Amino acid sequence: MKNIVILISGRGSNMEAVVRAAQAEQWPARIAAVISNKADAKGLEFAAKHGIATAVVSHKDFPSREAFDDALQETIDTFQPDLVVLAGFMRILTPGFVEHYAGRMLNIHPSLLPLFPGLHTHEQAIASGLATHGATVHFVTADLDHGPMVDQATVPVLPGDTPEVLAARVLEQEHELYPRAIRWFIEDRLRIEDGKVHVDHT
Repeated sequence: MKNIVILISGRGSNMEAVVRAAQAEQWPARIAAVISNKADAKGLEFAAKHGIATAVVSHKDFPSREAFDDALQETIDTFQPDLVVLAGFMRILTPGFVEHYAGRMLNIHPSLLPLFPGLHTHEQAIASGLATHGATVHFVTADLDHGPMVDQATVPVLPGDTPEVLAARVLEQEHELYPRAIRWFIEDRLRIEDGKVHVDHT
């Protein structure tokens, strides 16, 4: 039985999707904790209602990014995670933190990486005139939004789309994409070779 720790900063809709999938599909894993850097993150309420341990480590309480990451790492490790899942966790992580969880930390990013790393991806997709947009699940490395890719989902960019409308279309796909990728990890179906992820579909 593997332990999953999920990090959030807000409402945590991807966290909700993961929790629901883990329960409905009876994963050989448990959501050990949901941790946020914001005490008012709405996702903490959902986690608590589902019997999941919660914790808050506020970045405002620490003098540096390194000090915050050290405290966050200490809190995460009390739950003995096999996998750390970033679900709308709005912090840039230090190299030391990333290295500590190398090969066992996943993120979902709302673009078809390597296109549009960072913020404002939907605005960039529309402005670029692309016909297709989407989301990417990847392993986390010190290079922001550039870790080995696990899987992607695509959506069309339609005439008249606003960033908000496009974001909602992408998010719908994220809620299927992320639980699927996490389940692959839990079932030991992912391996990284030469910087690329291979999925065992047998």
